Amino acid sequence: MPAPTAQPSPDRILILDFGSQVTQLIARRVRESGVYCEIWPFNHAGDDRIRAFDPRGVILSGSPASVTEDGSPRAPQLVFELGVPVLGICYGQQTMCEQLGGAVEAGHHREFGRAWLDIRENCTLFDGAWAVGAREQVWMSHGDRVTRLPDGFRIVATSENAPYAAIADDARRYYGVQFHPEVVHTPHGAQLLRNFTHHVCGCEGSWTMAAFRDAEIAKIRAQVGTGKVICGLSGGVDSAVAAVLIHEAIGDQLTCIFVDTGLMRSGEAEQVVSLFRGHYNIPLVHVDASELFLGRLEGVSDPEQKRKIIGAAFVEVFDAEAEKIDGARFLAQGTLYPDVIESVSFTGGPSVTIKSHHNVGGLPERMKLALVEPLRELFKDEVRALGRELGLPESFVGRHPFPGPGLGIRIPGAISRDMLEILRKADVIYLEEIRRAGLYDAIWQAFAVLLPVRTVGVMGDGRTYDYVCALRAVTSTDGMTADYYPFDHEFLGRVSTRIVNEVRGINRVVYDITSKPPGTIEWE
Repeated sequence: MPAPTAQPSPDRILILDFGSQVTQLIARRVRESGVYCEIWPFNHAGDDRIRAFDPRGVILSGSPASVTEDGSPRAPQLVFELGVPVLGICYGQQTMCEQLGGAVEAGHHREFGRAWLDIRENCTLFDGAWAVGAREQVWMSHGDRVTRLPDGFRIVATSENAPYAAIADDARRYYGVQFHPEVVHTPHGAQLLRNFTHHVCGCEGSWTMAAFRDAEIAKIRAQVGTGKVICGLSGGVDSAVAAVLIHEAIGDQLTCIFVDTGLMRSGEAEQVVSLFRGHYNIPLVHVDASELFLGRLEGVSDPEQKRKIIGAAFVEVFDAEAEKIDGARFLAQGTLYPDVIESVSFTGGPSVTIKSHHNVGGLPERMKLALVEPLRELFKDEVRALGRELGLPESFVGRHPFPGPGLGIRIPGAISRDMLEILRKADVIYLEEIRRAGLYDAIWQAFAVLLPVRTVGVMGDGRTYDYVCALRAVTSTDGMTADYYPFDHEFLGRVSTRIVNEVRGINRVVYDITSKPPGTIEWE
């Protein structure tokens, strides 16, 4: 991750990541309170970089590691020499105490899941949330615990298995909690984090999408100068928001390329062209490459092979069109912050493999273009907020995620043009009924799948032998885990009746009630 430049707010919080599964939630809660923050792996946080970032406070995350193990992560010593507030969460509390002269014990003080905290003393973290004498629900996930406090700390809350569940050193403005305030299972956790950023660190909470927009436009202009930028539009939210933001910064120096693979949803290509050529008047190259894609996919049933064919064909078409644009020096991508975080994981985790249809992976090396990634500091919900700030229509901003290979992975097995048309019609009906019921915004993703299975049916006293349509709808916050949406049977019956009656080629409808894990959201 490159060193930050032209940060959007002077009030910045640095989150040092020790490998917790929920570190991103810390950042989300901090940003929700109007404070800009970044997550850095602890071992990517050199002293010069920290000083340049100039944080108003530092938060130390949890970790699957144990402080008692040799070689386990530690916070850079500079964190405790900057003179800024520090909040340690779970492992973060433990390493802070150990590094400042306290002690941590391993192995037999496990607390996982819901726990109860007894509030012993007043603390700035608790202002407006918890009172002395109260018992409050929190979420714990630890096997170690602090057994001796460093000098200057006091106990402000305890739990059954954590006598130092919350601690404070008011003089140095150091605080530590054994529980996780960032998760929803700690009901007042967001308020505790807000108290740290606003009351302890003195942040004003002035970071907004309007401020980000202005700062990012200045960064784009400084990076691009008079150069030309090309942007691959997928029809999704991320590339659309990136394109509109870049166009606002540099105008006609941007050219968008939209490759119609023939695997889009009903009316999607027309919507993209109308929005960018008509509403925004952004230079747009529209390439109908559906014959190429469907020809190469004919007879191919393996899902991974389908993905590779689609990805390779997209690169080929995009590359050919980009070569026609004289003077193109930059490639715009809709890379998001979770991709950036995962790609620099200190544990050596795999870098994100960007789906070629969305983020045109592989093109920068082929085309020798510098990347422009204006969304790389944002989470998905923040991208939607930026889209609204830019005036994108809600139908675009609020749309559900759509996979890079498109409908190609919503027809398991071999694909045909007839099957694509059947699926499009069923999908339109399903989403129409979801919107009509007022459920679209409550669902993370909903779609129809056309199964390569035919079943016997009866219509008008005649025998049918047609396809099965599976419906999928899930709730999620980030797509990493998901639960199926609990439609009532009346709704499902209504959708099934419409699909069977209105879509020739389908005579049976089923609903997928698999959560993720063990399943995935998509079928392929």
